[in-house]
Amino acid sequence: MYTQDQLKAMVANAAAQEVMQLAPGSVLGVGTGSTANLFIDAIAPHAKHFRGAVSSSEASTARLKAHGFQILDCNQVKEIPIYVDGADEIDPQGHMLKGGGGALTREKIVAQLATKFICICDASKQVQVLGQFPLPVEVLPMASEQVKRELESLGATVSLRQKKEGGGVFVTDNQGWILDASHLTIANPVTLESQINQLPGVIANGLFARRKADLLLVSTHAGVQKVAY
Repeated sequence: MYTQDQLKAMVANAAAQEVMQLAPGSVLGVGTGSTANLFIDAIAPHAKHFRGAVSSSEASTARLKAHGFQILDCNQVKEIPIYVDGADEIDPQGHMLKGGGGALTREKIVAQLATKFICICDASKQVQVLGQFPLPVEVLPMASEQVKRELESLGATVSLRQKKEGGGVFVTDNQGWILDASHLTIANPVTLESQINQLPGVIANGLFARRKADLLLVSTHAGVQKVAY
């Protein structure tokens, strides 16, 4: 039996093999989080294969730079062949719930540029219906209470995300705050994603349904499986 860390490493290595099929000089989109970090480490020996990388967070940017990757701004590219990122949940249609690490807005921006979105995770992230994991909603600080009330009207239990260490409110790379909405059963993720995005003060929410995954690489105790959507 593999540990969860070993399962993450397995799928990160599989994703590295997948992106190495890109032509030399391609631009790579890279996500954020523990599995994405392992993916960065897995492709590090091949940094020179890529013209550069577009990163979804300051943390990933720092890790990529440390491995010798050239970092490109989203405004410098029109499209990215492949974007690789993890998920907190993914359903059978390839809709994802993301943002546990707080990078959801930038992840959405990079994903929108990508021709192909590869989701990498272990089998524990596969669910039939999204919503067991709290849905993150990034907001302008001045709108946090207003948006909180709107989310509660949808049946959610809402909490303002705090820093894991040192106390105080968690602040995103965009200087936004995050509301975590628990106890939502997300039967129609495309509709809910659009509905929440329309609330004044919302920067983005963690539903990746309108731009869902194109390919899932999922690690199990039997190995890494591919699921295309």
